[in-house]
Amino acid sequence: MTEAPIRAAGPKGFRSAELGWPELDRIPHPPRRLPLLGDVVGVNRRTPLHDTLRYARQLGPVFRRKAFGKEFVFVWGARHVADFADESRFAKHVGLGIANLRPVAGDGLFTAYNHEPNWQLAHDVLAPGFSREAMAGYHPMMLDVARRLTENWDRAAATGRSVDVPGDMTKLTLETIARTGFGHDFGSFERSRPHPFVTAMVGTLTYAQRLNTVPFPLAPLLLRSASRRNAADIAHLNRTVDELVLARRATGGGEGDLLDRMLETAHPETGERLSPENVRRQVITFLVAGHETTSGALSFALHYLSRHPEVADRARAEVDRVWGDTAEPAYEQVARLRYVRRVLDESLRLWPTAPAFAREARQDTVLAGEHPMRRGAWALVLTPMLHRDPEAWGADAERFDPDRFDAQAVRSRAPHAFKPFGTGARACIGRQFALHEATLVLGLLLRRYELRSDPSYRLRVTERLTLMPEGLRLHPERRTPVREPASDLRCPVPGAGD
Repeated sequence: MTEAPIRAAGPKGFRSAELGWPELDRIPHPPRRLPLLGDVVGVNRRTPLHDTLRYARQLGPVFRRKAFGKEFVFVWGARHVADFADESRFAKHVGLGIANLRPVAGDGLFTAYNHEPNWQLAHDVLAPGFSREAMAGYHPMMLDVARRLTENWDRAAATGRSVDVPGDMTKLTLETIARTGFGHDFGSFERSRPHPFVTAMVGTLTYAQRLNTVPFPLAPLLLRSASRRNAADIAHLNRTVDELVLARRATGGGEGDLLDRMLETAHPETGERLSPENVRRQVITFLVAGHETTSGALSFALHYLSRHPEVADRARAEVDRVWGDTAEPAYEQVARLRYVRRVLDESLRLWPTAPAFAREARQDTVLAGEHPMRRGAWALVLTPMLHRDPEAWGADAERFDPDRFDAQAVRSRAPHAFKPFGTGARACIGRQFALHEATLVLGLLLRRYELRSDPSYRLRVTERLTLMPEGLRLHPERRTPVREPASDLRCPVPGAGD
């Protein structure tokens, strides 16, 4: 579906909150604010999100923080976020954290400013690549990659070894987006260490996060060596993608995947095509965003399944009932795993792996009838706190409960209370791809293994713009043997379109 083009919503460049919020003094801020430094007492530069969540609980659904002369407004109340979802009054804002990634991804879909024309061009060209028909075509490749994961986990189960869940989920999701989108195999499962692309990607994300915690004038001095490493990481990402594109051009095309669309498809109305530079930026965007957040979502879900055996038993029973003794599930069978999907959604509620998104005012307005905003004023929506707002989720919002997502509960809940993929026209274009992949993988792992956790493990969350469980290891134990597919068996793929 093609949305109307988004025009520039306001002034460009960073705008401190006092420029855009006329009644800023009404918005609470942390105590012990220091001159020049701002609200830095008691914070840890490695855990900026956790510090902000702590202040959110203290200060309420709209609050502000100041660091090194820059003032930020944060919003998490479900009522306020519902107002932000009004596309006629608000648009995506490319905040500092996302802008720090522009040296990597430029005007790619995730990092483009609203006024940049390549966003709408790329969106319109690539949206058919996420249709139901296209998704059904990706399904067999997702199964192939998942098979490589289970082969590794089978060996671990046979020898009683634990598995590195975040590491293996990163391998899985990188190979899945690389295979389905770009016809490329990184060979992640054959490596004892992360692929250099992953190392470079983590480096750029970590560097972007560090830039948020360092005063801008001091960044060249304080981050001199880190800046050199970041430049080398960006060069490696660019080189990897350039080689991938060159190989595709040399073969004369693939099988209609995302890369083919980027290289060969013209806009249906204007006839425009993506430039070579923008193709590189889009490929990097998909390779990074297309696997980093999904690997985190799977890792959190597996953590909660291992800690809630009653939930795992119920989800496993659903898989056994829906998939039966079929060797590998067909595309349409994945959507029938409704309880497994609830487990995934509840994990994304508690730990949305993209933990914030920013919105800016298209014109002078008043947020939720309470806070005046000038055109161009913006705020960061704290998704983990939105997903814990007791007004929307109840007094037990911290508790893991997949039944929050049964049909009746969803209908009775306030709209826009669940936003793991952002909101509006600039919401994640690949969300259905990610949800299908993650539901499929959870179903396959539940059917094949009992998942045992280390009783001493306590969930710790690594912050690198996205979120990931730190140090999570599980012991997979094989269930009764799963019938293996014959070597020439291929999963049937329905041909239905949208």
